[in-house]
Amino acid sequence: MTQSQSETPEKETAATGEESDNVLSVRDITVGFGSKIVLKDLDLDVRRGEVLGFVGGSGTGKSVLMRTILGLTPRRSGKISVFGHDLSTASRQERTAIERRWGVLFQQGALFSSLSVKQNIQVPMREHLKLSPQLMDELATLKLELVGLPQDAGDKLPSELSGGMVKRASLARALALDPDLVFLDEPTSGLDPIGAAAFDSLIANLSSTLGLTVYMVTHDLDSLHSICDRVAVLGKKRVLAIGTMDDMMKNDDPWIKSYFRGERALRRA
Repeated sequence: MTQSQSETPEKETAATGEESDNVLSVRDITVGFGSKIVLKDLDLDVRRGEVLGFVGGSGTGKSVLMRTILGLTPRRSGKISVFGHDLSTASRQERTAIERRWGVLFQQGALFSSLSVKQNIQVPMREHLKLSPQLMDELATLKLELVGLPQDAGDKLPSELSGGMVKRASLARALALDPDLVFLDEPTSGLDPIGAAAFDSLIANLSSTLGLTVYMVTHDLDSLHSICDRVAVLGKKRVLAIGTMDDMMKNDDPWIKSYFRGERALRRA
């Protein structure tokens, strides 16, 4: 399957309000650093309720795109719409309301080392809500249970946790405000195969039970096969193809073919 045969985003304006099936729409995004262009005229749609896996070679800009969507990296041109709202024209109040509806798990967890796990989970609550300390403690405990961590983990510092527990604690913080959309940056990196499989199952269960839309940057073929509804492939500064894993397995683009049907992929099978 070539790019023209793949399911690629069309050049159209995202619908306003909540009517669109797309929770996230990216149109004509260009991002660069100095003279280097990392992303050029990139389009991408993420559908409501799906788990989208986002893959690409090292240095192609997977995390750059995610950070651009989040507003952490500036874009040179293009439009990003989340929940039907254009982020470039949203007021500060509208932007805050949108950000309350997404959660983020960064690759290394990005927990505050001087705060306990429970205090880390409460950071978004303190920023966006006005709750009593008792209620925040109760909510943090619920989030710990939601991601499969024992209650006593809440009183520990991040340095006292295993790598898998740090991932789960970071996910608990991402879920602190009951988001509709969750961004995951390499959520299974650094985990052993058993831990990675358990984390994949956790993401799948949370997506199903909570109705989450998940945007997941990953290189993990097991994750792509087991929990992703669709996969988007980044290359040549744009989305080369987007579709199901079956679509990817049939795609004849050299890089996509090597990634999904190469020697390492065959060893997995």
